[in-house]
Amino acid sequence: MQFKMELFDSHCHIDFSHFDDDREAVFERMKEHEVTRIVAVAVELEQIPRLEALVAERHNVWFSVGVHPNHEVSCEPDVDTLVRLAGHARCVAIGETGVDMFHNQVAPAIQEARFRSHIQAAQQVKKPVIVHMREADELALKVLAEENVSACGGIMHCFSSDMSAAEQALAMGMFISFSGNVSFKRNDALREVAKQIPTDRLLIETDSPYLAPVPLRGKRNEPAYVRHVAACLAELRGVSLSTLAEQTTANAMACFNVG
Repeated sequence: MQFKMELFDSHCHIDFSHFDDDREAVFERMKEHEVTRIVAVAVELEQIPRLEALVAERHNVWFSVGVHPNHEVSCEPDVDTLVRLAGHARCVAIGETGVDMFHNQVAPAIQEARFRSHIQAAQQVKKPVIVHMREADELALKVLAEENVSACGGIMHCFSSDMSAAEQALAMGMFISFSGNVSFKRNDALREVAKQIPTDRLLIETDSPYLAPVPLRGKRNEPAYVRHVAACLAELRGVSLSTLAEQTTANAMACFNVG
């Protein structure tokens, strides 16, 4: 009897317009690649009705509520609004949120205030916070510590920092999630970090439609390709693909509190 794997894409943007022409085919390819569960992550509040409609039709899709640190808005999302929207039964997280000094489209002070609001909302609804941290380790980790993120937990999404940053996040009870960038040729240092993350704190994701992994780099990414991320990490960590799949799926289910 062949063992059936179950892979969990912990972070994708399946509702984006990139998938409007073939979304059903994307879901079919998920099945073919044994990707059984996904979380569709918000980057703006205008997405929420679209995400609610998406999860209403599918038992294996959940969503988050949040505003990306570099998303320009006319009105900042307050804690009460985030809490209200996160009350939906299929909402499993707050975010993505955080600090991004690479693109830096939104002023750092605004990003920081927005980040704090998201963590406070996550604590109120008792759901994890999804953290985007790019070129901003010191500030992002400072905010996580000051806002006591350990009270709600969360995910360091598409992790791209060093082991020191990972250790600080792990000490606050965070999961560390790797995307296709861990497979990129230039990212030897990131692969060294990926080897050292504790088994029970490791997640995988696509961040699709972005960051397609090797050997598909340059193409539109999609949830089915999380299998390549898992294969890369399994090789790095010296375990089988099925073991890596089992570990990361169990971690994601625990993190998002889904059955």
